[in-house]
Amino acid sequence: MKFIIKLHPEITIKSKSVRQRMSKILQSNIRNVLKPLDENIKIRSDWDKLIVRTNILTDAHRQNMIEVLSCVPGIQSFLEVIEHKVESLDEILTLTQEMFGDKLAGKTFCVRAKRRGQQSFSSLDVERYVGGGLNQRCDTAGVKLKNPDVQVNLELDGERLYLISQQHAGLGGYPIATQESVLSLMSGGYDSGVSSYQFIKRGSRVHYCFFNLGGAEHEAGVREVVYYLWKKFGSSHRVKFISVPFEEVVGEILDKVDNGHMGVVLKRMMMRAGAAVAEKLAINALVTGESMGQVSSQTVTNLNVIDRVTGTLILRPLIASDKQDIIDVARQIGTAAYAEKMPEYCGVISQSPTIKAKLGKVEHEESNFDFAVLDTAIQAAFVEDVRKLEQKWELPEVEFSQGENMAEVILDIRAPEEEEEAPLTVPGHNVITMPFFKLSSQFSELDPDTTYLLYCARGVMSRLQAIHLKEQGFDNVKVYKP
Repeated sequence: MKFIIKLHPEITIKSKSVRQRMSKILQSNIRNVLKPLDENIKIRSDWDKLIVRTNILTDAHRQNMIEVLSCVPGIQSFLEVIEHKVESLDEILTLTQEMFGDKLAGKTFCVRAKRRGQQSFSSLDVERYVGGGLNQRCDTAGVKLKNPDVQVNLELDGERLYLISQQHAGLGGYPIATQESVLSLMSGGYDSGVSSYQFIKRGSRVHYCFFNLGGAEHEAGVREVVYYLWKKFGSSHRVKFISVPFEEVVGEILDKVDNGHMGVVLKRMMMRAGAAVAEKLAINALVTGESMGQVSSQTVTNLNVIDRVTGTLILRPLIASDKQDIIDVARQIGTAAYAEKMPEYCGVISQSPTIKAKLGKVEHEESNFDFAVLDTAIQAAFVEDVRKLEQKWELPEVEFSQGENMAEVILDIRAPEEEEEAPLTVPGHNVITMPFFKLSSQFSELDPDTTYLLYCARGVMSRLQAIHLKEQGFDNVKVYKP
């Protein structure tokens, strides 16, 4: 079984030295991803193509090869071929008839030939001779040069004839590691998955950084989508997954920052932390899934204020993309299924977020922030080899309660502004307040013999925090669902 790999056109127009370097890297990448399928895979490099040969001839192996090759950056298309050694046009005609004769019955057709090396005939000679011969020997509907029912594709390289049985589309782009590495800030939603994919396709090793804002369930979902992206499109190279615990940072923002500026300040803290992580990994750029105007923090003014916080380059490949277009790409590449079930974080929500933050005002708000909290979060960042993400996290189950037991205490974990605007009262129940960002430090002070029902407006944060507390060994928590 043999495949001819066609290089992405942007590679073929490079200078000779760059083209050779990219072709060599692509050859290595293909070997890395195909080796698990066939340890004895053979790959040969020609000037304008790569030739992949495997001795395993099962249909299942063929399908696996096709699936893998279609997701390797740098491949424009690849052809399934059967190779023969030929000396004459008559041999070419006979071999072509054996392969395509039955497929031409009652159909119009044309022959397209590509040729390189030394032969006594031209490509046009091949097309005329083989096309005329097939029309005479087979029961066809005639030769049709434009929009035929069947196009017979041949390639000649010296004495080698390649009969093309099927052509497959590749991913395009540049081979991974031909461009510099980037650090993608992952939320697990549609945007961050698509933006990461675009940089994989463009030839970068994409490392992943996740800011955990309050729950193991969210991180478990992000780990799944990161592993999927790497395994499907980037497994030729090892990359890192970094999880930064950001709960205390969120708590400090909610305590110290004006309501309308919370979102911008949170993004600035993320960029500070992302830049610090990138520096440790010797990476020069961050990637985000931000799109202009999609949310309040993504206006041009606010993005400008966010970018001022670091000298590290921030790349936003989706900046002018429509949301539906992003979702369509996510469906195409397979990350939409993960984004759809990703728990939505509802912790830092300004009631009236500013869309035109002033740098001076933001810096004034940040002057109240204890940056030791951010430094602690950066130091606590956990770095993992992406291959370890294959093992799924086992998350503890949480119980739900409608408050039938009056001895259970309802714990309102909403942010102070949200709680003050709509205080929670439940007849017959004791209701106490403890913002979610205080749970990790203050829950242990509560009566361990009392069961607490965690409450938030949407039921998302309460579930995430219940899981988090159970992971810390607290079994006296449930989720309140009125």
